[in-house]
Amino acid sequence: HSRLRVPHSQGVRSLKIVGTQLQWHRTILLWLGLLLQTAFAGTCSSESTTESTSSAPPDRGEDETLRRLVSSTGGTVRRKMAQDWNYLDLQNIRATLIRQEDTILFSLIERAQFKRNDMAYQKDAAFMKEAGLVDMSFVDFMLFETESTHSKARRYTSPDEKPFTKPSELPPAILPKLIVSEELKYLQAIEVNLNSQIYAKYMDSILPTITKEGDDGQYGSTAVCDIQTLQALSKRIHYGCFVAESKFQSKPDEYRKLQQAGDKEGIMELLTNREVEDRVIKRVMHKAATYGQEITDTHALQGPALSEEQMKKLKVNPESMGKLYRDIIIPLTKDVEVEYLMQRAVL
Repeated sequence: HSRLRVPHSQGVRSLKIVGTQLQWHRTILLWLGLLLQTAFAGTCSSESTTESTSSAPPDRGEDETLRRLVSSTGGTVRRKMAQDWNYLDLQNIRATLIRQEDTILFSLIERAQFKRNDMAYQKDAAFMKEAGLVDMSFVDFMLFETESTHSKARRYTSPDEKPFTKPSELPPAILPKLIVSEELKYLQAIEVNLNSQIYAKYMDSILPTITKEGDDGQYGSTAVCDIQTLQALSKRIHYGCFVAESKFQSKPDEYRKLQQAGDKEGIMELLTNREVEDRVIKRVMHKAATYGQEITDTHALQGPALSEEQMKKLKVNPESMGKLYRDIIIPLTKDVEVEYLMQRAVL
């Protein structure tokens, strides 16, 4: 025991050192807590009419580009859209949309690995009835449950995030409401939601294109991939609101004149840039040809164009992906823009 005895003065000094260390540890933990809180912010993410080399903003969570900027007062935390990124600059919008192309393509590749699995979409499936769930398919059930969770994280308070479920059926957000800048207030005030059309296009046109007929029993994975793809498509298409606001601010008088005349076709023509649309479609096809390959450790990074036989082995068909953008994504995005501008011009 004598070996364990410590002189009084040394013991006091040791306790002081330990106390100081505990204070530092407590301070570090507090800072870590603040950093973790800051990691959860809102989303905002859009199409440019110009081609440039602008880089995309870093993902800022919630799912992309919002972060806390103001401190709490009296225990009430207020959050504000980040001001270090110009959401309405067409170069920045374009950079965001290019990144969303990757998200959509990878989501489609993930879904393509499973069969069609029609049972996951049937409302009268036996396993749904056994679970006491009627008038709802398994995919619809999973979509509702997913959106209910995301609603609590205030996902649908961001202008580019729209639920497939009726907002009245979703729970309120637990996180405090986002505060947008004066420049972006119309994006939050104007409501445009084309998810019913997106859902129908996905079920009727996209799924039959990317999947093989049959049933592999992977209903859970099927539903998860479907939801990820639907949300990615919805986000990309509703980012048209950012495009529309940017274009409106550049030509407010022209858009107001067309709106007052009820000329939707005129608005559509004014906002359309066919040259940019063609470039987007070509870029998506190139990406699909690249991402759809089976990359090995001996795979050449550069080489000749893929042969017809190689094209057949791709996980997704590049021409089908180009058609998806040409016939579904771009037209629906422009419909969002027109609907937004019809409301925006009177505000």
